[in-house]
Amino acid sequence: MRALILLGLVGFAAQLVDGSLGMAYGVTSTTLLLAIGTNAAAASATVHLAEIGTTLASGLSHWRFGNIDWKVVGKIGVPGAIGAFAGATFLSSLSTETAAPVMSLILLTLGVYILIRFTAYGLPRGNLGKPLRKRFLAPLGLLAGFVDATGGGGWGPVGTPAILASGRLAPRKVIGSIDASEFLVAIAASVGFFVGIGSENINFAWVAVLLLGGVIAAPIAAWLVRHIPPRILGSAVGGLIVLTNVRTLLRSDWIDAPGNVQTIAYIAIAVLWAAAIAYSVREYRRDKAHESVEAVEDETRRTTTEEETASA
Repeated sequence: MRALILLGLVGFAAQLVDGSLGMAYGVTSTTLLLAIGTNAAAASATVHLAEIGTTLASGLSHWRFGNIDWKVVGKIGVPGAIGAFAGATFLSSLSTETAAPVMSLILLTLGVYILIRFTAYGLPRGNLGKPLRKRFLAPLGLLAGFVDATGGGGWGPVGTPAILASGRLAPRKVIGSIDASEFLVAIAASVGFFVGIGSENINFAWVAVLLLGGVIAAPIAAWLVRHIPPRILGSAVGGLIVLTNVRTLLRSDWIDAPGNVQTIAYIAIAVLWAAAIAYSVREYRRDKAHESVEAVEDETRRTTTEEETASA
């Protein structure tokens, strides 16, 4: 019973972070399952089955609060599902241990860029409102879906920073669209795991408890992201990307840092992260008329209208 309560709390906390920052549900939940001895394929399968429900609840909540760009969902979700099915089917024979540090290094670079860009300058506005092309979103979806299925998480950590860095979509819509499209990824990955390992290694009680915690948290997270100013949200997401990928690199075979070195690194990053968020809050208060959610939405609509007029 204690384990089930813990899983429920983890599901709640993971979805609260995922729904408000666009990542972390799969990584957090899978890490816990692996820590208690679940094999990689079964852990990822358990999490993805739970995500069918949590991503549906999250998608509906984000839709209710107007956080979704459905064109982005379609362009990235279908390729993501294909990548997730492939990753789930071949998880037992493929290893991502070698590729993980390379991926983390790329994501760390994006995370540092996002953290500095949003903290120092606010939301990039040069491309705001311009369409995200299929030639960008389709390969991104394939990669993110494959990484998500083979690693037990990765849809948000790969997809969110890449779209944020493009500067074409407001942060809340990036997060809402990524969360909504993950529903397709979760279904495809679950089907792939049933094909690959069957259902005998999956604990459905764990699935249910993770699902319950996530469903409770989904509407809260969607409400939060609708009201957090883009500048502050970007700083928060950037810091999370940096922290999670530094953790992966320090634990990889490339570095294999001692425990005390890891602890010092995490504390240093946390302090810098907190300072970045504090600075973003100060700058937001100084110029609410330019930095607020409403101001960004107005600018996005204006740019979109100008683009449509020019192409007509």
